[in-house]
Amino acid sequence: MGKIEEITIKGLSIQMVIVNKFDLVLIAIMDKDFVKEDMREEAEKALDMFYHLYQNEIGDCTDVSQFESFKKILYDQIVEYFKRINGKSTRAEIKDFGFFTDAVAQMRN
Repeated sequence: MGKIEEITIKGLSIQMVIVNKFDLVLIAIMDKDFVKEDMREEAEKALDMFYHLYQNEIGDCTDVSQFESFKKILYDQIVEYFKRINGKSTRAEIKDFGFFTDAVAQMRN
């Protein structure tokens, strides 16, 4: 897949971080005002967890629904990230960051 380790795009009202590991790509699109503390490490952590859970299924994947259980793991990581950057523990205090917040809200339901 090449040697790209990370691409960061800044402009308009968004910032996009693309991280490649294990021949997997994680793309995070965030509001420019979103606190991006250790974002690369968080992205690598998510890729590590995904790879170690599904390394046997990735090669011949034809049905992405088999990765559905990863939503809960990713949700927990996102909540922990918000707790760490906000220094708070309540879900209600998570600020609105557009798509990212909508994705978290959908995973809660």
